[in-house]
Amino acid sequence: MASAPYTLYGTEFSLYTGKVRAYLEYKGIPFRERLSTVGIYKKVIVPKTGVRFIPVLESPEGEFVQDTTEIIDFLEERFPEKSVYPQTPKQKVVSLLLELYGDEWLLIPAMHYRWSFPDQNEAFIMAEFGKIVLPWAPAFVRRIVARSKASMFAGMLPVLGIDEKTGPEIEAWYLETLDHLNDHFQKHHYVLGDRASIADFGLIAPLYAHLYRDPAPGAIMRERAPNVARWVERMFESHASVGDWPTDDEIPETLLPLLRRQFAEQFPVLRETVDAVAQWIKENPGKRIPRKVGEHRFQIGKATGSRAIMPYPQWMLQRVLDAYGELEGSDRESVDELLRQCGGLEAMQMEIPQRVERRNNRLMPAEN
Repeated sequence: MASAPYTLYGTEFSLYTGKVRAYLEYKGIPFRERLSTVGIYKKVIVPKTGVRFIPVLESPEGEFVQDTTEIIDFLEERFPEKSVYPQTPKQKVVSLLLELYGDEWLLIPAMHYRWSFPDQNEAFIMAEFGKIVLPWAPAFVRRIVARSKASMFAGMLPVLGIDEKTGPEIEAWYLETLDHLNDHFQKHHYVLGDRASIADFGLIAPLYAHLYRDPAPGAIMRERAPNVARWVERMFESHASVGDWPTDDEIPETLLPLLRRQFAEQFPVLRETVDAVAQWIKENPGKRIPRKVGEHRFQIGKATGSRAIMPYPQWMLQRVLDAYGELEGSDRESVDELLRQCGGLEAMQMEIPQRVERRNNRLMPAEN
């Protein structure tokens, strides 16, 4: 194994950079971090990956990996000790479900709380964006220039279904989620017990960069859910003390409310996404799949809104359904019983008519 450190290209305020940074710290993998300034995008990220997304990991051998899940899987092969993927049936499926929930669904409150509270957040956010646009300029100049860059991200709110109607229900859902997680982390160091799993890294993505660091939601978390705040801090401790997951494949009862909400609200969106992606591929054979393939209605709490249909979550969903589909006999029965408790048994029977895959950092129809 090469002794030179890995290089993580990202930013402190990037939702997905936090996921990879927490993983590197937890595993004790030597790395250095480079701020993804406009210059770094032009000189490194785009030439090496072909896309304009962070984080990007550079290996000591000069390999470049983009996408948080692919980065983690790349590193798991090289650093298999204290793997973040459980191998028992219930823990494996639940950890992948909660990675999907954190990565793709808790993105909604993360973006809402960052961009819908300008009085509390704007100065902080503009300063953060200014660091990547003009890192050498005085702070007040960076804040001014950063507005155009930041407006692009703020424009994502309608894409995610965030508006005046859904906003209050998003807040109610997030506060409920904080309460459940606060109860959970009062009893457990990590999601599944005393050892971090891929579920922790999926959840840390929205819960750190946006919901812990940004002033408005950060104050809410520290006051309402101090155990969650402590877990966030624990996730970035180098060489963290590692125990293990329960040996009997137990799933903490405190996670069941999160899973029930996931199956009730995220899975209907995923079902429609799978159908829309299959239809798009049928109409556009062989083409790269765009980041949006239409719009649909969705439900958050008591509110109904409209949002874009984004194909990428299907790729994440496939990981969950593949793990579930491999189960047989008593393993399948034990997971099915858990799914019944969560209202998710029927949802997990979903079939995907047209699989997708990532090739050269782009989403494409899967090759047979």
